[in-house]
Amino acid sequence: MNYSRKIIFDARWLGPHGIGRFAKEIYDNNESFKPLKLRSNPASPLDPFKLSLYLAFNHKNDIFLTPGYNPPLFNFKKTIITVHDLNHIDVEHNSSYLKKIYYNLILKRACKKVPIILTVSEFTKQRIVEWANIKPTKVYVVGNGVSKEFNRDVKPFIYSKPYFLIVGNRKKHKNEISSLKAFKLLKNDEYKVLITGSASPELMDYINNESLNDNVHFIGPQTDSELASLYKGAAALVFPSLYEGFGLPVVEAMSCGTPVITSNVSSLPEISGDAAILVNPLNINEIASAMNSIINDNSLKSELIEKGYKVSKHYNWDIVRAKVKDAITKMHNK
Repeated sequence: MNYSRKIIFDARWLGPHGIGRFAKEIYDNNESFKPLKLRSNPASPLDPFKLSLYLAFNHKNDIFLTPGYNPPLFNFKKTIITVHDLNHIDVEHNSSYLKKIYYNLILKRACKKVPIILTVSEFTKQRIVEWANIKPTKVYVVGNGVSKEFNRDVKPFIYSKPYFLIVGNRKKHKNEISSLKAFKLLKNDEYKVLITGSASPELMDYINNESLNDNVHFIGPQTDSELASLYKGAAALVFPSLYEGFGLPVVEAMSCGTPVITSNVSSLPEISGDAAILVNPLNINEIASAMNSIINDNSLKSELIEKGYKVSKHYNWDIVRAKVKDAITKMHNK
């Protein structure tokens, strides 16, 4: 699509995961975007100042689109920002004094002044509207996509025993300790737990104290193709996170035909629809019961797999790109 004004895209965010993946999928498939030629870290607290001056001197009449949390300090009428979640506001242990200052003084002000905000879920849209006290009509839910590596034809990872899979980054709000406590309640030596990434002191202390060393294994960082294989081979993904702006592992697992156990809070019920077992993430017995259902109820497992395939089809990058283009078109028409 051709636009009358240049669209300057903050390509500094490009990367393999998280915001970087979102940025890459949007940027790589849109010839209308021109990369921002500014060499600095977009996540730096000083970036809004550098960015604002750069745009003022080089792109005064162009539209600026950032796939991340870094708005300029002025020229808001030609700016589109993306807010993936309000984790650093809503989750106390993920916040800090400096983050609160940044969010409340810079990001909130931008949310009030820019004409369009992109986000990834209705849950996050509602939080942005409440937090910034803005009209919901300026917030566009564009969603997230699943990479092509995650599909129903992937070859399953073969392990010595059936296993539950935990995918996360050891941040406290991921609530991985509750998954291990629930697994302990199962008292089923026929099943193991595989955890992507490296161990944390908290999880290792629990594993050692409960003598789970033979049953719980950290398997290090994974490529997308390796992770897809792990999903495919798992009895279920166990993802009782306390807070997610979207919850991409849920949809990745569903795309591979893996049952999902996840939380009944934040965006997770919205994203998983009727295709997951929803649990209270603070109720260990409830999580354990869900894991036990996966082990013993084959009809439930088959139902979750088929429903998961259907739900996952709603989350592809073509849909996301189309929604972003629609938002840009509305910006041109304002």
